Amino acid sequence: MKTVGFIGLGVMGFPMAGHISKAFPTQVYNRTLSKAEDWAELYSGSIALSPKEMGTSCEEIFLCVGNDDDVKEVIAGDEGLLSSLKSGSIIVDHTTTSATLSREMSNMCIDKGVNYLDAPVSGGQAGAENAALTIMAGGDKDSYEKVCETMGHYSKFSKLMGSSGSGQLTKMVNQICIAGLVQGLAEGINFSLKSQLDISDVIEVISKGAAQSWQMENRWETMSLDQYDHGFAVDHMRKDLKIALEEAQKQGASLEITKLIDGYYKDIQDMGGKRWDTSSLLKRLQNND
Repeated sequence: MKTVGFIGLGVMGFPMAGHISKAFPTQVYNRTLSKAEDWAELYSGSIALSPKEMGTSCEEIFLCVGNDDDVKEVIAGDEGLLSSLKSGSIIVDHTTTSATLSREMSNMCIDKGVNYLDAPVSGGQAGAENAALTIMAGGDKDSYEKVCETMGHYSKFSKLMGSSGSGQLTKMVNQICIAGLVQGLAEGINFSLKSQLDISDVIEVISKGAAQSWQMENRWETMSLDQYDHGFAVDHMRKDLKIALEEAQKQGASLEITKLIDGYYKDIQDMGGKRWDTSSLLKRLQNND
């Protein structure tokens, strides 16, 4: 049976690697060794001390790290995967990065006979923990089909969107849409509270109609209770929106609302909410009233 490698044991990667370990022999690597040791106490698997070491024993490796620079280091650094991976191996990158980085890594991997898929995810920490992520992938079709079985252990849906970079472009669309949805929900809840409506009654009614969304179903209650110590951090959202705004400038696409909401998230960071959930847009409104 194949041994699967997983690099990056943050709030997403930790449970994702855990789901894989229930089906395949699994090896993990994390820059902070103690996090890998914590993982090994909960799940069955081994620990690699570097990506290079992992590349000697795994031919299917998944990444979920922080940003473009982290991906470059893991794949192409002195102790990176490309220094040891065998030809025909597959790297699946779940990190949200620029499409430019994905294409660069894909070309670099191809030169070494390695296949690279950019495969960002949606669903957040809860999706990772409940094996209910959505995966949007870019890259080679044959490679995608080979890793679908593994990805199926932590996702509810995945789709190949096109050539290298297409997964990241799709993730940008995802974040653009979420930003607008959350701001609209925040304004709606704030208006309801100001109007002295029962917010639970309001949500019960409007969630049965055209206003319904995942954000409404999963965030309205914590928002109304001023609870934001969970979910997808504002810092991460600003990183993602920066990528989307930069790509939009290259494409000549207008992102007027996204640019505004990115500024609102900057306000939240200035309020000390860097690690608050993205639904904290309501807290910003309430602080400004």
